[in-house]
Amino acid sequence: MSATQATAGQGAQAAPTPLAPWLQRQLDALLAQRGHAWLLQGPSGLGQFELGLAMVRAWLCDAPTPHGACGHCASCHAIDVHTHSDLTVLMPETEAVARGWPLPDKAQSDIDDKKRKPSKDIRVDAMRDTIEFAQRTSGRGRGKAVLIYPAERMNAVTANALLKTLEEPPGDVRFVLATDAAQLLLPTIRSRCLTHTLAWPARDESLAWLAAQGVGAQEGAALLRAAGGRPDDAVALAEAKLNASQWALLPKAMAAGDVAAVAGLALPEVVERLQKLCHDVVALQVGAAPRYFEVADLPNRPLPMAALTRWWGVLTQEARSAEHSLNAGLATEFLVNSARQALNSKG
Repeated sequence: MSATQATAGQGAQAAPTPLAPWLQRQLDALLAQRGHAWLLQGPSGLGQFELGLAMVRAWLCDAPTPHGACGHCASCHAIDVHTHSDLTVLMPETEAVARGWPLPDKAQSDIDDKKRKPSKDIRVDAMRDTIEFAQRTSGRGRGKAVLIYPAERMNAVTANALLKTLEEPPGDVRFVLATDAAQLLLPTIRSRCLTHTLAWPARDESLAWLAAQGVGAQEGAALLRAAGGRPDDAVALAEAKLNASQWALLPKAMAAGDVAAVAGLALPEVVERLQKLCHDVVALQVGAAPRYFEVADLPNRPLPMAALTRWWGVLTQEARSAEHSLNAGLATEFLVNSARQALNSKG
């Protein structure tokens, strides 16, 4: 069964919202080109998944236009409800669950029976199912499509299983690999794809789009800054209930060792927020402009670079194991204490 297929009614959802204008411009350009395998790359939060899904929707649409799928035909509806027989969306099981995409019956059964937890990687057996899917005849006559996201979650075994099919695709199947970390992909995978690097949207365009998503002007500006200019990440921060004042107060809270300022956050998110703070503190010390915080929110006194370098090293080390921490609470307290020491260090 295709990874988009499910039992009747499972995975049903409303039609997707229109693409952000900067993604629509890129979609128009991509649809005007030919190619059976595309690699969409760029930093997180720029819309790789959304652009990739828009591409496969257009390829499979019964009445496509130069600007993408029609949005009204049987093919578009089948993708909206995740039951299109000619589309496989290959994701880690954790990503599929988070995005509301159904898992294959066997995987769902194993997880429901608590035989294992959802995988954070793209499993090799799922890739083998995808290769078998690619070899079948198109059910609707518009060809077949495979969307893989995030593609860097393929390990070496999984990626190697894809290589031959990616180089010599059977029949009329096309691929989109979307990634936030193209450097982690095997060079042999990258070399078999046409590459598109996602464009950064202009700040004003991002703010207008955030307003259309229900994020007010003041909050939108602060969250866009907190997200490093990535609109999708800014929306995720808004959905996580982060507001402008909380973000502005984070440096002072960390200098005071206030664990409550990051209480309830998953450990990877704690690490990410502290990495952003450390980045901006270091930038300010060397005379560069901060990226994530306003200058007024950051410490306004000299701090020894040795202490800041040690702090960055602690954060880098913790980032490697944050998703597998045995005691997230203690790890968070340790990270906050490390931030407090660095932000109060004296030369």
